[in-house]
Amino acid sequence: MTTRTVLNSFLAREQAEGQGARVRRSIGTSNLRNFTPFLMLDHFNVTPGIGGFPSHPHHGQETITYITEGAMAHEDFTGSAGILYPGDLQFMTAGKGVVHSEIPVKLKDDPTKACVGMQLWVDLPENLKNCPPRYRDLKGGEIPIAKPNDKVEVKVISGSSYGVGSLRDLAYTPVCYYHYTVKPGGEFKQEVPTDFNSFIYLMQGDLSINKKTYKQHNAVFFNRDGDHIEGKNDSDKDVSFVLIGGAVLDQRIVQYGPFVETSSEKIQEVFRNYQFGINGFEKAQEWQAKIDIGVNEGDVVGNKS
Repeated sequence: MTTRTVLNSFLAREQAEGQGARVRRSIGTSNLRNFTPFLMLDHFNVTPGIGGFPSHPHHGQETITYITEGAMAHEDFTGSAGILYPGDLQFMTAGKGVVHSEIPVKLKDDPTKACVGMQLWVDLPENLKNCPPRYRDLKGGEIPIAKPNDKVEVKVISGSSYGVGSLRDLAYTPVCYYHYTVKPGGEFKQEVPTDFNSFIYLMQGDLSINKKTYKQHNAVFFNRDGDHIEGKNDSDKDVSFVLIGGAVLDQRIVQYGPFVETSSEKIQEVFRNYQFGINGFEKAQEWQAKIDIGVNEGDVVGNKS
């Protein structure tokens, strides 16, 4: 087995996004515009009653949203709706077109509790850019956990780690997604397919990779020169990070905000479709999410569980 070397790394600096949200964006910045098949990664923090991500469109991509604190409500113009709690994930395929809203929930026991999580944008293969939109929710209790020893725990969201496989494939573009917690002195070794790009984002704590220490909120990107990634927690505190990989797509990325295509001509066509409410955006003109005005815990939003 060969250990992958580091291609690049940098601190994801905090910035404003949406309405009143704060995000630490790594992929999708001037440091790294994209990392096929990945288009964006946000570590977000948004407080109920102050902000969120009200009704907005997507095309030609998938989003993977992972909630770690608080709760997030979602609703879209196809009728899909629900609430995500800590540990829950949602895999959304925008495909041909979707308009949706993502708003933090005001919890009864802590109304000012912020919703914190990760949102990853994944490019769709060119032949699936115009597929019908779809949602797949994955509850935290459904996610298998690998515990190779008393210092390492892995939530296997998508893929396989230490002999534990994920529930099912939830994205069209092949993706592996792991949430690691490593205690002081703990070491990990994660296999990744040789045709996948891969990276780590440090949510909490510091991590040693190839004898170099990377600090909290840094993103670390790897070359495709090995079949696994390994590291160690040399600090005196737990470290929490996501390790994510995805199949490299041999296609152009032409992006206009939340619209992603493979040519400028196709992007212009998608933008016209959205403007005129045609070719997948027929409901975009008159639809607005009910949750845009805010969500209280206990409100009925789709099928909550």
